[in-house]
Amino acid sequence: MFDLTELERAHAIVGQAVPATPARGWPLLAGRLGTEVVVKHENHTPIGAFKVRGGLVYLDRLKRERPNIPGIISATRGNHGQSLAFAASRHGVPAVICVPRGNSVEKNRAMKAFGAELVEYGEDFQAAREEAERRAQFAGLHIVPSFHPDLVLGVATYALELFRSAPDLDVLYVPIGQGSGICGCIMARDLLGLKTEIVGVQSTEAPSYALSFAAGQIVATETANTLADGMATRIPDADAFALIRKGASRIVQVTDDEVATAIRAYWTDTHNLAEGAGAAALAAALQENSKLKGKRVGLVLSGGNIDFDLFRRWVGTDAPAMA
Repeated sequence: MFDLTELERAHAIVGQAVPATPARGWPLLAGRLGTEVVVKHENHTPIGAFKVRGGLVYLDRLKRERPNIPGIISATRGNHGQSLAFAASRHGVPAVICVPRGNSVEKNRAMKAFGAELVEYGEDFQAAREEAERRAQFAGLHIVPSFHPDLVLGVATYALELFRSAPDLDVLYVPIGQGSGICGCIMARDLLGLKTEIVGVQSTEAPSYALSFAAGQIVATETANTLADGMATRIPDADAFALIRKGASRIVQVTDDEVATAIRAYWTDTHNLAEGAGAAALAAALQENSKLKGKRVGLVLSGGNIDFDLFRRWVGTDAPAMA
């Protein structure tokens, strides 16, 4: 998909807008897991999520190859759309973002604040993606997919930062939505010649990649009703699945309740706020903590964009007490 020189070049492009994010150990979190832990804080980017890296690299190439591009369009549940809106605004390119009805209010507001035109359509991500494809043909806009080599190249820059600061990780837990994040981690690990085990994480309510991994072929689901909207995917991307199948050791499924517990753990142990997908890696590690004794564990906190109502339900006054 790309080599180390291309990854270094992408890191320089991303670095013009996004300083390297911290990779930090937290004693309370280590005590909770019973082993050494390193958290990669992608909640500290300008959009509060790792996706910004992919948008910056994608738009950089697109603008160089098509300087007169009339605009872009894509579908999202939030962070992908924020990434494209942020990157497009830096390049002076109009952006249209399609989201399903009932999407995150705060993420919708953020996309519009970054300059995107927002279109609400359908009941889930798949319906919004199909609407984006129709509008692209009608309006002559460039359609940006949810998974593309340039997006993977961009988000792989966080894995490059992480592995260079912590090359001795035994295992790294990574949430899976459309797959760019975990694919970037697999590529960076392999290009650096490391042996870190990479474990994907999905919701029990949206387990399409987990089911596909177990079956050895693409398996779609009828629904993706998790509150962790960054993992709400019904149909795996074939290219992403091929790389995940080759480079990940397994995919762990976590419940929304386990995700909520992990969000509260991040809040109490590190005072960092994680969105659902952002806490999924910790949820999986907590589920598997009996396997992790004596290992150095990496967790990707992929984003912190959680709606206030869900924050109140999972973390705030409506949440159960934290142990």
